[in-house]
Amino acid sequence: MPKPFRPLLVLAVLAAGLCGCGTVNEKLSAGMGDYVPQWAGGLPADAPPRAGTPQYDAYMKERERKRLMPAADREKEEQAQKGATGSTSGAAVR
Repeated sequence: MPKPFRPLLVLAVLAAGLCGCGTVNEKLSAGMGDYVPQWAGGLPADAPPRAGTPQYDAYMKERERKRLMPAADREKEEQAQKGATGSTSGAAVR
């Protein structure tokens, strides 16, 4: 093999290997996103659970329950939850 074609062959082999890395397992890459911290571009803390999990089913039932609730009751419940979380976080800061 002539010398000028060796670098091209090496580049072609490296490019083929790099293309293969992107298609190894799409489920692996989707699952790894759960482990990336928020500061590094991961999911935000208030992101809903992934579809198909038991947590997602519970989340959707709670969301539907709140949707069917009258607006006045919903606001009272949200304020009660904010008050409960605010008082516990204040105790943890001390």
